[in-house]
Amino acid sequence: MNEYSEKAQQLVAQLTLDEKLSLLTGKNFWGTQPFPRLGVSSMEVADGPYGLRKQVGISDHMGWNKSQPAVAYVSGPGMASSWDKDLIREAGRHLGVEAKAAGVDILLGPAINIVRTPLCGRNFEYYSEDPRLTGEMAAAYIKGVQSTGVGTCIKHFAANNQEKDREYIDAVMDERTLREIYLAAFERPIKEAKPWSVMTALNKVNGDYCSENRTLLQDILRDEWGYEGFVMSDWNGVNDRAKALAAGLDLEMPCSHGVGEERIRQGLADGTVTEEEVDESCRRILCAVLQSEANRDPNATWNEPAHHDFARQLAERCVILLKNEGNILPLSAGTKIAVLGEFATEPRFQMDGSALVNPTRHDVPLEKIKEKAGGQVLYGKGCSRDPEEQAALLAEAERLAAEADVALVFAGLPAGVEAEGKDRKDMKIPAYHDALIRRVLAAQKNTVVVLCNGSPVEMPWEKDAAAIVECFLGGQALGGALANILYGEVNPSGKLPVTFPKALENNPAYLNYPGQGGRVEYQEGVFVGYRYYDVKHIDPLFCFGHGLSYTTFGYGDMTLSAEHMGDDDTLTARVTVTNTGSRAGAEVVQLYVAAPKGAVLRPEKELRGFEKVFLQPGESKTVEFTLTRRDFAYYDMELGEWYAPEGEYKVLAASSSRDVRCEAPVQYHPARIKRREITGWSTIGELRACQAGQEMYGQIRSILKASGNPRVLELPLFDESEQAKERVNDLPLRMVTLLSDNILNNDIMDRLIAECNQKALQTV
Repeated sequence: MNEYSEKAQQLVAQLTLDEKLSLLTGKNFWGTQPFPRLGVSSMEVADGPYGLRKQVGISDHMGWNKSQPAVAYVSGPGMASSWDKDLIREAGRHLGVEAKAAGVDILLGPAINIVRTPLCGRNFEYYSEDPRLTGEMAAAYIKGVQSTGVGTCIKHFAANNQEKDREYIDAVMDERTLREIYLAAFERPIKEAKPWSVMTALNKVNGDYCSENRTLLQDILRDEWGYEGFVMSDWNGVNDRAKALAAGLDLEMPCSHGVGEERIRQGLADGTVTEEEVDESCRRILCAVLQSEANRDPNATWNEPAHHDFARQLAERCVILLKNEGNILPLSAGTKIAVLGEFATEPRFQMDGSALVNPTRHDVPLEKIKEKAGGQVLYGKGCSRDPEEQAALLAEAERLAAEADVALVFAGLPAGVEAEGKDRKDMKIPAYHDALIRRVLAAQKNTVVVLCNGSPVEMPWEKDAAAIVECFLGGQALGGALANILYGEVNPSGKLPVTFPKALENNPAYLNYPGQGGRVEYQEGVFVGYRYYDVKHIDPLFCFGHGLSYTTFGYGDMTLSAEHMGDDDTLTARVTVTNTGSRAGAEVVQLYVAAPKGAVLRPEKELRGFEKVFLQPGESKTVEFTLTRRDFAYYDMELGEWYAPEGEYKVLAASSSRDVRCEAPVQYHPARIKRREITGWSTIGELRACQAGQEMYGQIRSILKASGNPRVLELPLFDESEQAKERVNDLPLRMVTLLSDNILNNDIMDRLIAECNQKALQTV
């Protein structure tokens, strides 16, 4: 139990019922109810997944009103692009330091929902399409923030994957999909990093609002995962307060002005809520209040220049070099360049809505580039929303590009195109940005496109661009970071945390988004992101995990600690990586596991670990990963648990999801073998998949062979060619009975089936 639990329990015993009910809803927009007579203060929370948004005036949760100045750090997918757990932990620490100095007790972040569709307006907050990468990044962030004594609130639990109809949409999916993708992202950070709080999503999951979903809040979060913190609602995210309390929601935010209290009181009267449930929610909230009180420091300060400098270092590790034909990058000092596009002087470097920060300052890319250039730098705005002005700006951009040796075009998604509460309509960048890129490409073959966007975009001009740099939303120090990368002072090392498809229609959720009638069905199942593109053999524009460097890396052979593995074993995988180029750089070694084909359709491979390795030219390092049963398992809905089938798996080391460098096999032997019961309609292939079935198949062949019937002996069952074996595998057992001239009648077949199933009883 929490170390503050006993004192919190004592405080609960001293509260009146009215006081208890008031504690279960906010005092105001950002705080909990204080009880001065008991020495209990208000606990203050603030927005700020990737930059503190503390408001002191008129409050809101949509980014409409100003907040105190704070550092705007890299966005969610930007941070995940680093694939660097130590770096993200340090980013969390910086956020915690700022929050503590501002008197904030809990930071409302990280936001970690899975990027299911590129259109989700809030993707700029979410880390990745992959739950393992998401979970590792979130755990690091939480540990960093909470190391300062400030709590975190992980959000939004769960399956908040679109902004359209987010207040009521019902995310409908099977349990395997929920467990393997959408809950797995939360499971690791909650178990490992222990955030102080969990925030529920506004939407429903399988029929119940998340704030009222007992399966999520009690059965899974608390009973199964052992979570001891408190659960709060998203702002205005409570529909039935009594039902929510009974389901496990502790704190309703913001202040309900007495409505929440009255509805809980009614629930107590009609028996839908018990006073024990009220007390337990109060205890959990007070545990966090007491922890906050113990960690506060009225003298806490922070160093703005140092934090801005860290924001630049963070951005440098997150920027992704997507393409670099002819090694056009890095640029040489003295090269005549044309810098084009409105984002070069007014870049979009941060998010929107509740993640919008009032930055302490921001670096202008054009100015930082001029500091590095050492030669002539031409600039043109290049584009405008006004059609008449656009024509003149495009003509100027074409002229400047032709005069220069290299053109840098800044483009992406302007503010408001993607936003909290609003999904995008397509994956295109604005037409006036697209027109600028095409015009410059026609005039200058040495063109570098620099993108600032919160989520994947289409790039119909990709083949013509010499280089493409993806910044996502790089924070207030992006300008300096980008200049350092473009001129080679920093070697890019970011990797994509999401797949960039060639077209929206390729996205796995395309036919099942945004839903209708208040429901959105996740019919793609576990095949989200690269899992889908792999199994469908669809080439993306840029694959998950992709990112280039100014140097090259070689991989040695992979070694495993064992050739066989069981449920209780761990497996160690080792691979040596060498910097084979001439510059210092960093490589992200990605570890995937490929399962054997079986009765359950599984992805071709799934990310199971990653490490970022920094290497000098010629230097080698051995990277080590530890794998457990869970890394080989899928969630079996019949068993209601994680299950790893028997068979040969492959452990893969890769530079991206489409660039596997080495692999090694391991034979997995589960403690229990799951077998489907054999029936008359089971196929020969299903029969031969287990030892008892193979024995039965041998009996069938013996009975038929003993008959001596020439026609029966010509059945494909006796043909040993591979083609015949494949045909036989799809043959139902009842069909064998039909073809055997009653030699193998139904009575005999039923007896054989019963004996086969009896022999397999010792297995699942």
